[in-house]
Amino acid sequence: MTYIERDMMEQPRNPLTRRTLFTGAGAIGAVAAAATLLPGVQQPAAPPEVKAAPENGGGYQLTEHVKRYYQTTRT
Repeated sequence: MTYIERDMMEQPRNPLTRRTLFTGAGAIGAVAAAATLLPGVQQPAAPPEVKAAPENGGGYQLTEHVKRYYQTTRT
């Protein structure tokens, strides 16, 4: 065994592969995107007003969209 062969065998393998490089770059990009978006998040001043339920269940309307849905469920 030559000196060069022995020296190459003693060197540890490089753990940085293409896959780990791209995974790390993606993670860094996601963290950077989250960091730029988080300071802009604001809490709403007041909760949205909730409508009261109609009396006698008058909230349902049979529209064309609903009719089409019912037709698709029939076998």
